[in-house]
Amino acid sequence: MSEGLSRVRLDPAEIEGRLGEGYEGWQATEVEGKGWFLEKEFRFSGFVEAFAFMTGVALEAEKLNHHPDWSNVYNRVTVHLTTHDAGGLTELDFALAKAADRLSRPA
Repeated sequence: MSEGLSRVRLDPAEIEGRLGEGYEGWQATEVEGKGWFLEKEFRFSGFVEAFAFMTGVALEAEKLNHHPDWSNVYNRVTVHLTTHDAGGLTELDFALAKAADRLSRPA
């Protein structure tokens, strides 16, 4: 499924433009020596809902062959996205962010 999605690093203007395309709550941060990251904290009604979200995102990540850095504390899941081999953000990060947003909403 990741075919067609570029692994070419986006420049800061491209990142800013993408964030304006409906990535509500996502923040882009540059970490010196590591490049740009996308980050968002998701909150759920409890642990089971948070874990179900993580399971759904894990399945999407496998399809994309692109895996998040994340943490979970009870009803909160913090997601960090970057394409390590590109040294920053790529289309893959935005595709996984969009999938995470979709999966965070109740069915």
